[in-house]
Amino acid sequence: MPNTYRTNVEIDWCPGCGDFGILNALTLALQELKIPNEKVALTGGIGCSSKIPHYVNVYAYHTLHGRSLAQAQAIKIANPELEVIAAAGDGDALGIGTQHFVAAGRRNVDLTYLIFDNGVYGLTKGQASPTLPYGESPKSLQVENIKDPVNPIFLALASGYTFVARSYSYNIKHLKDTIIRAIKHKGLALVDIMQPCVTYNNINTKEYYDARLYDLQKEGWDPVAKNEDEYKQKLGQATIKSLEWGDKIPMGVFIEYQKETYDERLSRLLMNYKSKNFVTLPIHENGKPVNDITPLIEELI
Repeated sequence: MPNTYRTNVEIDWCPGCGDFGILNALTLALQELKIPNEKVALTGGIGCSSKIPHYVNVYAYHTLHGRSLAQAQAIKIANPELEVIAAAGDGDALGIGTQHFVAAGRRNVDLTYLIFDNGVYGLTKGQASPTLPYGESPKSLQVENIKDPVNPIFLALASGYTFVARSYSYNIKHLKDTIIRAIKHKGLALVDIMQPCVTYNNINTKEYYDARLYDLQKEGWDPVAKNEDEYKQKLGQATIKSLEWGDKIPMGVFIEYQKETYDERLSRLLMNYKSKNFVTLPIHENGKPVNDITPLIEELI
């Protein structure tokens, strides 16, 4: 049962919040993949979304605002044996965390990045987040939003993410299947999740998305690129598709491309990388250090 991946920490999201759907989809995905709890690391930054590491019974890291993805990359590089998932809100990921979002695309670290995208800063009373469309004025704002929005799908494609998808928190089956596909992908995977904020955003609601979202894969969209030439061709097509927002909003996988991951590149530079998992090696036996670091200290001095 999915409860094997739940903690007993009280969940304090607002009733009806889309975050509940994401939590359910994630635990269902882990259950279906049968990944042992101790083999998963889940990071979160600051915000309603970033409380999720408290609610999932895996290794959990609650880090700084905008730093969830940076923390996740460090964990995966240090211990490649872990299945690493980063969680962040749209403000967390695409406001203060934008530099990490873009730079991560250059590395292609093998992890999954889940963005809870609701257009507002829910934890701090509904200010406009980077993804709130221009001109919109949800009930938490006194005036309309005068900034153009960041497009997470477009930005991920431009930054080099090798798996880019959009899903919906109230369609748990689609979201669960998308998360499973993202976790199985060997490389950096983004899932941008449309997650209505029932408290502060009365525009981008469940009714709003139900009337607009359509499934790319059901429309015949094949996101898989088998080589570099096909990748370039599909990247251009996916970029055009990512700009579609209005009466119709696409969800599903936009691009999926297998290329060399960051740990594979590191293995060429560092001879012992991945041959030993230094994170899990004992540091002492019978009260004595296993490794003598005196030469290193002397060199530093």
